[in-house]
Amino acid sequence: MSSLYWIDPLNDNSPFPAVEHALTDPDGLLAAGGTLSPQRLMIAYRQGIFPWYNVDQPILWWAPDPRSVLYPERLKVSRSLHKTLRKGYYRVTFDTAFRQVIKGCAAPRAGVRGTWITPGMLCAYTSLHERGIAHSIEVWEDQDMVGGLYGIALGRVFYGESMFSRRTDASKVGFVYLVHQLRRWEFAVVDCQVQSVHLQSLGAETIPRREFTHLLDRYADLPSPPMPWSLEPDLVVSVRAKVS
Repeated sequence: MSSLYWIDPLNDNSPFPAVEHALTDPDGLLAAGGTLSPQRLMIAYRQGIFPWYNVDQPILWWAPDPRSVLYPERLKVSRSLHKTLRKGYYRVTFDTAFRQVIKGCAAPRAGVRGTWITPGMLCAYTSLHERGIAHSIEVWEDQDMVGGLYGIALGRVFYGESMFSRRTDASKVGFVYLVHQLRRWEFAVVDCQVQSVHLQSLGAETIPRREFTHLLDRYADLPSPPMPWSLEPDLVVSVRAKVS
């Protein structure tokens, strides 16, 4: 850690190093320190940088290369997920239970030790939600929340942070509705950060970091839909009828 660039915790305007200076091992590690203030987080996301660290570590900032992204028009829906959507097992809402969603994402998972969503992260992203920057997607079975996801919106870029499921396909259903709504709002890209089999199955792909920062320069400073977000009712009908 001694060779890492350290962010001044007393100055939320102090700059990050250029993302090209991120390490290749571990891939994308750029800097450490600083705070999780709304101002610092917005500066970070605008440059394609995000925080990710364990509770026993300082704040670590990342900008991996390549970057995992999903273009809304390239969303993939498997046959089994399509069947789940058609049957309408779950009800999806936006921005109605942000803290409940982020706590669901932070809850212990089978085979996983600990969580990177620390109490500080929970407070920081809740603060962004109160400012209309962070958003949650809730998935319900009757009155019980069975899945969800949350992320950041800057301009026409959505930065996905985390998701959780307590029922089969619950978070995937929320993600499908989110992507269709983002497509209607003319969002250019969903940032998935690092590629995984789960995200790849939904259509995520990797692009060079330079290409991702070019997307941010083009789309992240545009106006975003106003808070609170809501899922348009006719979109629910159309997604259930036919998922493209």
